[in-house]
Amino acid sequence: MSSYYNKTMQHNDIHLKLGNKIKYERMKRHWSQEKLAEASDLSMRSISLLECGKNDVRFSTLSKLAKAFDMEVSALVDFRL
Repeated sequence: MSSYYNKTMQHNDIHLKLGNKIKYERMKRHWSQEKLAEASDLSMRSISLLECGKNDVRFSTLSKLAKAFDMEVSALVDFRL
């Protein structure tokens, strides 16, 4: 496989893992996507795209999500569920 393909797969894998973690944290709190969007000052579309692993994520977005979940950013990006 080409190195471009490997990097793309790794990039996508990280997005999926982050999306799964966001969804896990949301569901653990029994929150809807709408509730998380309100709590994090993000749009529902952003939450949906993030959970599906289809969005690049800025640090500011991670910070908003971590604050909404009352956790550190480092805990949010710890993918061990």
